[in-house]
Amino acid sequence: MTPVVRDLARHRDLPTAVRGDVTEAREVAAIVRGHDAAVNAVSPASGPAELARLDLDPAFFVRASDALIGSGVPRIVAIGLFSNLDGAELPPAPFRAFAAAHAAGLDRLRESGTDWAMLTPPATLLVDSPRLGQYRLGTETAEAAASGILSYADLAVAVLDEIDNPTLHRTRATVFNNA
Repeated sequence: MTPVVRDLARHRDLPTAVRGDVTEAREVAAIVRGHDAAVNAVSPASGPAELARLDLDPAFFVRASDALIGSGVPRIVAIGLFSNLDGAELPPAPFRAFAAAHAAGLDRLRESGTDWAMLTPPATLLVDSPRLGQYRLGTETAEAAASGILSYADLAVAVLDEIDNPTLHRTRATVFNNA
């Protein structure tokens, strides 16, 4: 496993991390060479406040998808955005460009021949909540996880499970628990 971050100084807790930019195709190809899968859990900003102020490149997630698709890695597991699920309400205005860019990246995955899965957590994704050790997979609809919650730890377990024992191919699903 190779953690990839934009700024190594901000992630001293990941001593094996390497610096990389998911939108740079050559970098991505070099980093994922020999790996069984790549996880796309990238955001162009750190947190909602920074994201709301960001002048986002609308092609950010398309370039990231293109780089991962073109890298030759056999499988991509991406983290989805709840507001992009079928039937979800539009996000607040400051986040609509981010949601649209994210959806464009998903479209690019759908157009590719690559084996991919997108796991979409519910709107209530809890950073500091403990791992409960269980989760459920739902459909591509917001209704499937509208009342669900999930910890980051359980999302990480779901991602690793989907890499080790793939059940989803070329589709997205919600991932949540109600505990």
